[in-house]
Amino acid sequence: MTTHVARPRGDSVRSAGPQVAADLAARLLGTVPFTAAIGSVAHEIDWAGPVDLPLAEERAVQAACGIMHVHGRAVGRPTPLAVDYAATAAGVLAAQGVLAALIARARGLRVDGVRTSVGQAALFTLTQYLAAATAADDDEVEYLAPGTAMFTSADGVRFECETLDPQPWLDFWTHLGVDRGTAGRGWRPFQTRYATATCPLPEALHDTLRQLPFAAVQEAAAAAGVGVLPVRHEPEPPVATPPWTCAPFPGWPRRARLPAAAPAGAAPDRPLAGLRVVESTRRVQGPMAGHVLRLLGAQVTRIEPPGGDPMRGIPPMAGGCSARFSALNAGKDVVEIDLASEPGRKAARELVADADVFLHNWAPGRARRWRLDADDVGGTRPDLVYAWCSGWGDGFGAAPPLGTDFLVQAGGGLAAAVRPADEPAAVSLMTLSDVLGGLVCATGVLAALLGRVRTGRGGRVDSSLYSAATLIPRPSRRPHWTPLDRPVPTADGHLWLGRAARARPDRLAKAVGLHPDADLAEIAALFPTSTAQDWLSRLAGAGLTATPVCTDLRRLPGDPAFADALALAEYAVPRSPWEFS
Repeated sequence: MTTHVARPRGDSVRSAGPQVAADLAARLLGTVPFTAAIGSVAHEIDWAGPVDLPLAEERAVQAACGIMHVHGRAVGRPTPLAVDYAATAAGVLAAQGVLAALIARARGLRVDGVRTSVGQAALFTLTQYLAAATAADDDEVEYLAPGTAMFTSADGVRFECETLDPQPWLDFWTHLGVDRGTAGRGWRPFQTRYATATCPLPEALHDTLRQLPFAAVQEAAAAAGVGVLPVRHEPEPPVATPPWTCAPFPGWPRRARLPAAAPAGAAPDRPLAGLRVVESTRRVQGPMAGHVLRLLGAQVTRIEPPGGDPMRGIPPMAGGCSARFSALNAGKDVVEIDLASEPGRKAARELVADADVFLHNWAPGRARRWRLDADDVGGTRPDLVYAWCSGWGDGFGAAPPLGTDFLVQAGGGLAAAVRPADEPAAVSLMTLSDVLGGLVCATGVLAALLGRVRTGRGGRVDSSLYSAATLIPRPSRRPHWTPLDRPVPTADGHLWLGRAARARPDRLAKAVGLHPDADLAEIAALFPTSTAQDWLSRLAGAGLTATPVCTDLRRLPGDPAFADALALAEYAVPRSPWEFS
């Protein structure tokens, strides 16, 4: 594969973000057989793409595109992620673009290259948050107050707890002596924290756990069926794991399911046109995978329970449906099937029989109980691509904890990696591993489809939240941040200071009217005395740069700098993150 890393606009610095992305894309593509036999595709990754801003470092992208804002909601101020999250997502998107282009070529479409950017990747990771913020509904404002579900026991253990159902939640707190009213008030912010990125729980819940040893918490959790997991303090993941595995089904199909040619009139940017995907997924990880495949042209059909997915009713609403849900599921066909019944499972098998891809993120063991595992459908359909995106994969053995985003962050080291050394390890309530897990699952599916071009065989693709999270580059030691390594508050917002301003505090001090030897904290403390635009002008006069920090996602669609990166109808969504040529 040929890779081009574009020169960044703005500060004249080494383009670390595009290089991180390009290195990851090369690593992912290096695991896929057949790519060399089919041909090379040039893929270009730059900083900003269609975002018309001088972005030249990861933190500037996080600031401008809203990642700092969403990650910082839980603490009430914009906060950087201490990892190259946007660049990692860009690397996965680039690999997807190359695989999709190779599939397009095999189907008779002319595609010479694909482009993406760190800025586009950042916006793509915020898809559900952008939709919620820009939908015409304010029902959830009260839930955007700061707050976290990170708990600390009496013996100093920091831990996350998790359940997807209200009854175990109530049982857990009742077992610990909390009245049901207080526990009940905590359920909604806890349940929706994956969507709002904040969790303002009643303080009584935190107080209760602060008075108990962790062993007592574990006992109550086990009795109630709630998962609890201590937070790892080391940033590196405890177990190395591949992003996905693909095991081809034995035997040869009677005919290849992938059409020999793309449908007449198919556009190069829809390389999966004519392919059918059936997905049975919930929350973020699985729907994100199906969303990617749909954007690339596949016809995606969702299996939902009778009455529809409950997530459809979570505000804010747009057009009668949850904006967050629609952001990842609009454009998909829907079939309501009761998979808990044998007639429902039979109907699902019939649906899958006509599909090219079957995708689910069911709990471990459910597919086998329902006789919808890869062995059940692959034995009669060796050309099917069967994809399961799980929580932990094989990363934590045969009996892993409950596999949700926040437990994976806690137990997999990401909670430590996203924080600097002067802060305790804590998960981000932005769904970091859910989004990345969906992207990685879709990439595995594309790799398997490309393999089917060459062999006619499909196979089982396994990925997980944990395997996706391990792709994020992490330092062996957490960084130490100065007061200038965080956004500085101004009279009307926040600024992320550019690389030169942070590296040369003497120049920065002179630019803001202080002595060159001024203390860093003193410099940072001066910024609230004037507006962001005033400081930008003063810094520019001294040859220094800064990036205004987005603290309200509702403003992005109206910003001319994002006109070519976002589309706005009932709510805002990122445009396709790939540009095929």
